[in-house]
Amino acid sequence: MEVRSGGEPVRVSGKKPRMLLATLLLNAGHVVGTDQLVEVLWSQRPPRSAQANVRTYVSSLRADLGGGHLRGDGTGYAIDVSGTDLDLLRFEDLVARGGFAEALALWRGAPLADLPGSPLWDRRLDPLLEVRLRAAERLIADLLERGDQTGAITQLRTLLAEHPYREDLWRQLLLALHGAGRKAEALKTYSRIRAQLVDELGVEPGADLRRAYETILADESAPGAPADEAPTVPRQLPPDLPDFTGRAGQLAALAGPFRVAIVSGPPGAGKSALAVHAAHVLRERYPEGQLYLAVAGRAAGDVLAEALRALGVETPPPTAHERSALLRTLLAERPMLVLLDDAGTAEQIRPLLPGNGSVVLVTSRKKITDLPGALQVDVGELPAADALRLLGRIAGTDRLAREPEAAEAIVAACGGLPLAVRSAGARLAARPGWSLAVLRDRLEDDLLGELKEVRASLDRSYAALPEDAARTLGTLGRLGGQAQPGWVIGAVLDRPRAEDVTDLLVDANLLRLVGTDQVGQPRYVVPGLIGAHALERHADPSAVGRVLTAWTAAAEHAMTRLPTVVFSLTTATAPRWELPARTFDRLTADPAGWFAAEHDTLVAAVSVAAEAGPAASAWGLAAALVPYFDLRCHYDAWQRTHTVALAAARAGGDRYGEAAMLRGLAQVSLYQDRYEEAAAQFARARRIFQALGEPRAEATTLCGLAAVGLFRGDQVRALGHYRRALAMFLAAGDQNGEAFVRQAIGRLCLGNGDLARAGQWLDQAMRLAQELGDSHREACVSLQIGKLQQAVSFHRHALDIFDSLGDRHCGAYAMQGLAGLQVARGEWAPASAGLERSLEVFQELGDRSGEAQTTQMLGELHHSAGRPHLARDYLEHASTLRRSL
Repeated sequence: MEVRSGGEPVRVSGKKPRMLLATLLLNAGHVVGTDQLVEVLWSQRPPRSAQANVRTYVSSLRADLGGGHLRGDGTGYAIDVSGTDLDLLRFEDLVARGGFAEALALWRGAPLADLPGSPLWDRRLDPLLEVRLRAAERLIADLLERGDQTGAITQLRTLLAEHPYREDLWRQLLLALHGAGRKAEALKTYSRIRAQLVDELGVEPGADLRRAYETILADESAPGAPADEAPTVPRQLPPDLPDFTGRAGQLAALAGPFRVAIVSGPPGAGKSALAVHAAHVLRERYPEGQLYLAVAGRAAGDVLAEALRALGVETPPPTAHERSALLRTLLAERPMLVLLDDAGTAEQIRPLLPGNGSVVLVTSRKKITDLPGALQVDVGELPAADALRLLGRIAGTDRLAREPEAAEAIVAACGGLPLAVRSAGARLAARPGWSLAVLRDRLEDDLLGELKEVRASLDRSYAALPEDAARTLGTLGRLGGQAQPGWVIGAVLDRPRAEDVTDLLVDANLLRLVGTDQVGQPRYVVPGLIGAHALERHADPSAVGRVLTAWTAAAEHAMTRLPTVVFSLTTATAPRWELPARTFDRLTADPAGWFAAEHDTLVAAVSVAAEAGPAASAWGLAAALVPYFDLRCHYDAWQRTHTVALAAARAGGDRYGEAAMLRGLAQVSLYQDRYEEAAAQFARARRIFQALGEPRAEATTLCGLAAVGLFRGDQVRALGHYRRALAMFLAAGDQNGEAFVRQAIGRLCLGNGDLARAGQWLDQAMRLAQELGDSHREACVSLQIGKLQQAVSFHRHALDIFDSLGDRHCGAYAMQGLAGLQVARGEWAPASAGLERSLEVFQELGDRSGEAQTTQMLGELHHSAGRPHLARDYLEHASTLRRSL
């Protein structure tokens, strides 16, 4: 693997970063899940820090590569490179366009030979090696056709060095030598390969190789020259598409060798177009003929009769069994290429299969996996670049060049389905006066109404579905484009297990399995156009509601297992659809890991709940996410979900939900130093909770108002709020809230210099935290005790806990406090490093108060260390930050 920029080599240091880069390049343009990257980098026993190490390697690669090549989406990472920037993509594109000589010139030995390798790479590299072999064979055929025997001989010897037992290659070499007038060398070559086969494998050369040898002995022309075409030789392939685009990997697989290949994919994916294109590439290998049989909905006997008549049998036998036997007999002597289009099942295909020698291409909307030895070729969406090329070939590349953004929007709306792209392109081609923006807007307004061919194709697939499967598809479409865990389909159908429906939809290529997440759940997604069509046909509001209540139940179950759940304001009134307890426990054994795996899906579910109603399902789910968002500092998602749910609560007249969402939004405002906004939101939430008679909920708002008071320097008012909140928590028996307030009052006393009272409050808070098993609260209290006792050990203990829980925000405060003690001891180097790390976190999270304090401490540190100019820069910046606060 080599990286170059501007013609100069770029050094990517470290074996594992190079392996990570190689994995991303092998899947260029596609997100590779973090779990797959971990499996590549640590195939046996990954360390506990594997996920963090992957992030570090990605950061290192970003620094090495520069630019915006690397991107992440929360589940993994991808690298975006153009086909001209990556030799692998350029190689495949050249092969697809017939540039075999230029493609093979890029080949430089075994791919990634300088890296240890991974079984996961083989899924990409094995087909690539086949592509290279097929390309070399095509180049050799072209050279022989042009009479360039010497060039063909050179290529054949190169291939045989890698594939020393390929008799078809040896046969071609013998005939090429003979054709070049080198008969003696050809005969000597045959003797050598025969001895090699007998000595090493214990077998004689096959019939084709022996015939070539006998031909050379007799000094005749090469065998296999085309005979005059007989009247009964079928040439039935449909016309190839002149604008066929992309599919290099699939075409490489279909270049052979295989006996039966199943080309399957969702409606509109271009299965038939691919199969026809591949058949035209293969047809010269089958001069005896090519059969094309449309088999959709037909009995095997009728299809067999059609095939036999094409072969000259005027009166086929009466039974399907006899017709099948006769077809095999005829094709045993005359090997042909057979294309079976739009098959339904393996039972429909089996009677149509010839014996050895012929090849069969099958297209199907379903995955047909019960034909032993069949090559499976999956056809999905076209990559965006290929889809744009296809649109340009139909509508005109000049039109796309004038409106590139509209062109990209049209391709995105088409979901990468070739049928949709062709339909859109045809509309543009028929309306040269339209701008691309006109079609883009019409697609936004009525997608399937504009793409009538796509709707008709989807109608046919949808009509064949059982009622349960149709309802599932419509509900998943309503849930949006996020990948859903498998248990969601059980909630749709109101039963704990629904694998039968899941498997049916996957096999029908209407539901896509996208992998397994970090907690072991298989995840599924409905492709965009299929989801839009299903939603249009069958949206079940009760099923959508069940899924949303199931998400709420799962989130609450995971929430209770987090290290701290203080200030959770969930709803008791919204219904819950619950999975079996054992399933809940398995999924949420690592609660933070479960929330991380479901982050995007949960955020999207809040928006769906806000739209579908009732309001409690939206704000209840949003509230259940708060402890996780708080722990992992996901303030943007917190703000987004609460804003959506607040609007739903207000629209539905749900006063408690409105107050709960205001309280959550106020907390985000507080974290990001928007004190006026936070105070107004806390106060509004408090008034609603007071009016509703909800003292515990009111206490959570008082804690927020107290924190605002502290930041504003009003310690008296803050203490008053904390004391009233403590009384309410005690009355409600809320020990988590009590522990929080006791720690907060201890921190306030510590700030006032009242060390004795601070110690009492903090000791009480520590006792409660330990009784509750709340390690997060224990760390928060340890931090304050460390300040009280000027103890490095307490700070380190707190920092260790925050690191183990993944709480970067509190961890930054712990690093800040530890650095203060290190400065006092004259340990300037570790103190400076800790402050710089905490400063990065505060800046990333938008905590200007923490940023100001840390910047001030760095200025004082550099002043003490005799660096006045650097100290002045930090102190001036700290002053600016404080003024902004």
